[in-house]
Amino acid sequence: MVSNAKNEAWLQTVQEAALEPDLPIIDPHHHLWDIRAGYVQGRYLLDDMLADVNGGHNIVSLSDRGITRERAAIPSLLATAAIHHHLVQRGERTRCGLVVETGDAREVHHMCLLIGYGAGAVNPWVAFETLDDMIGQGLLTGVDRAKAIRNYVKALNKGILKVMAKMGISTLQSYCGAQIFEAIGLNREVVD
Repeated sequence: MVSNAKNEAWLQTVQEAALEPDLPIIDPHHHLWDIRAGYVQGRYLLDDMLADVNGGHNIVSLSDRGITRERAAIPSLLATAAIHHHLVQRGERTRCGLVVETGDAREVHHMCLLIGYGAGAVNPWVAFETLDDMIGQGLLTGVDRAKAIRNYVKALNKGILKVMAKMGISTLQSYCGAQIFEAIGLNREVVD
């Protein structure tokens, strides 16, 4: 789990490093699409990612910030899994890492699914902003912002470890992209 502050510091490093040719990193891609364009826009997202990876970049960063009435977010699990599979099918997955900055992941299971479908790091930015708001409104007392974030990240990490242990998985590397969840009610074609 990556806090908002760490994510912002990482993005700053990305912007600075992008100027150096020996540190190829992809700028964050917003997994948003023009609502009027429909499904075709999602295809462009996959092709853009593959082109960046083939261009020598080694980190794919997905973000759903910037939602408007005209631009909707692709659900983070769908975007992560689609990009993971797209890169696996083309033999390019081991050449890059996936970082997901998302507002729709809040709970342990959400994080487990994102990691299980290919995310290497997750920044649940809305959850962190919610903690800030709760502290500001006096709904969360007895902790400061830094401690609340530490507690939340610690709880998520412990929860992820517990899920992995129940499945008999001992390392995060074995869990990342393993796709070991059952999708009930979805056609196998959609899952694959």
